[in-house]
Amino acid sequence: MRPPAFWTPEDGKADLRGKLLSPLGWIYNYFVRRRIETTEPLNVGIPVICVGNATLGGTGKTPVAIYLLRSFQRLGIGAVGLTRGYGGREKGPVVVHPKHSAADIGDEPLLLARHAPVWVSAARDDGARTAASYGARVLIMDDGHQNPLVKKTLSLLVVDGETGFGNGCVFPAGPLREDLGAALTRADAVILMKPAPEYKISEKLAEQLKGQIVIPAYLAPAAPPPRGKLFDFAGIGRPEKFFNSLKAAGGDVIDSVPYADHYKYKDEDIESLFLMASEYGAGLITTEKDYVRLPKGYRKGVTPWPVSVVFEDELTLRRLLHPIVAAASK
Repeated sequence: MRPPAFWTPEDGKADLRGKLLSPLGWIYNYFVRRRIETTEPLNVGIPVICVGNATLGGTGKTPVAIYLLRSFQRLGIGAVGLTRGYGGREKGPVVVHPKHSAADIGDEPLLLARHAPVWVSAARDDGARTAASYGARVLIMDDGHQNPLVKKTLSLLVVDGETGFGNGCVFPAGPLREDLGAALTRADAVILMKPAPEYKISEKLAEQLKGQIVIPAYLAPAAPPPRGKLFDFAGIGRPEKFFNSLKAAGGDVIDSVPYADHYKYKDEDIESLFLMASEYGAGLITTEKDYVRLPKGYRKGVTPWPVSVVFEDELTLRRLLHPIVAAASK
């Protein structure tokens, strides 16, 4: 789904629609809180790092999870990804295999599996238990801040520096997955994902994050944009972030087409995109996450543009990770 505009008003306040839907938000929050409070999390005996968020939609969790997986792999520590595989039909536990498609296991697992083994499991406790039994020494859980089934060693909350927490209301009145105070209380640190290094967050967001360990970060291109005219498209939480980043990096973007988050592309969608791009004499370009969801027969004519996370205060993050590195190295 595309998030409705009233979730993120410019003044940061809920309008009439948000207020009318607030009772449903209270009910939603009640069940989230009750599940967290009444569930005994499974201790799998190895460190678990959760990369989650407080809002619906994309905030940059997957690049952070990839950074962590690569960091532990470089240290010779067997880190393994754990995800529920949103959008896929596999319930798991199943380890990601080259034969899998996004329709099988979702798009995030395919990206994570380029860097380390990844287990997909609708039931996170089953997935964590299975991964540990196969020799995982650290689990990197992509998403799951509101999932209480597995005991977490470190909880990193990724926050979009532009939209923050929207109108401050819980779904469906706003973008929050639960009460903001509860989400922040369970977080060990906040990864503040900015659109650019020089971006200044709002005073409201700064006040909301007061008292938290905040690590500013941003997504940087891992490669320059292709030369020539570009026609971009994306089906992520906020497609405009990708469009703007491509332009900021010097891409000659002629036109852009947004799709819903995790959109499942059909043949006719891609054929229409090729037709529109050809009218401009432009090449098609999209995110890595969208690329793995494309029908395989159409990927040859589309360029995936990779990005990676850059931490402005990597030392603080390393200090948080140090006890886990020490424990996993024994």
